[in-house]
Amino acid sequence: MGTVKDLTGRKALVTGSATGLGRSIAVMLAERGADVIVNCTRSISDAEETVAICNSHGAQTQLVSADVSTDEGAAKLAEAAGRWGHLDILVNNAGITRHARDHADLDALKREDFMDTYAVNVAGPFLMMQACKGLLVKAYETTGRASAVLNVSSIAGVTGIGSSVAYAATKGALNTMTLSLARALAPAIRVNAVCPGFIGTRWFKDQMDEDAFTRMEEGVKKAVPLSVASGPDDIAASALFFLTDASRHVTGEMLLVDAGMHLGYAPLTAR
Repeated sequence: MGTVKDLTGRKALVTGSATGLGRSIAVMLAERGADVIVNCTRSISDAEETVAICNSHGAQTQLVSADVSTDEGAAKLAEAAGRWGHLDILVNNAGITRHARDHADLDALKREDFMDTYAVNVAGPFLMMQACKGLLVKAYETTGRASAVLNVSSIAGVTGIGSSVAYAATKGALNTMTLSLARALAPAIRVNAVCPGFIGTRWFKDQMDEDAFTRMEEGVKKAVPLSVASGPDDIAASALFFLTDASRHVTGEMLLVDAGMHLGYAPLTAR
């Protein structure tokens, strides 16, 4: 089974990989022998830390500051991948939200909130696949192995919960796009999605003080059947399945990695 997780020589691009889940995925790819493009928009120092970690595992690593929601940003990232001649793995991880947790408060969101969130969370992955399609196909033509695209979605896109109505709507759209492009781009490119629940990253920490974050983590542990609060490495370990030969016959799938959040509260008798 070891060979199906060996990524030696493969070329990978992970958007939004300066911190959090993106960093964890980039590092796990490097640990398994892949060369990695690390991407950020503003968090240069954090991205440089990710590069250093990847380099410590022997990876050839490029750092590209680019906005995936623009044609120019997607083209800049594809140009970096083009230096390798092909691309085996694309992880569309970059994402944003507008926090408005009371979904009944329709005044909490403006049109701009929807448009900005859609630009990064939906248009961004599409623009990246559009810009990188030729390189992904080239890898298939060279190796006979389908290239792997992984869209980082969310349980919000399945259940409609989450940080805001706008965020949930974008992740639902991303799930649908995953299905459309998995069908359209086969057999050269596999397209799948991972749908995390809570992840203990800066995503939440930046919105509250330490005590509030701790209370949120404890609340998650009590609310989900597995009684855990996931960290980025926990999600990345599942995401990695879609990027290795272990999933070579899998496309158009959405994997919920949420400690059972979608199932509702665990029975008290199981506590």
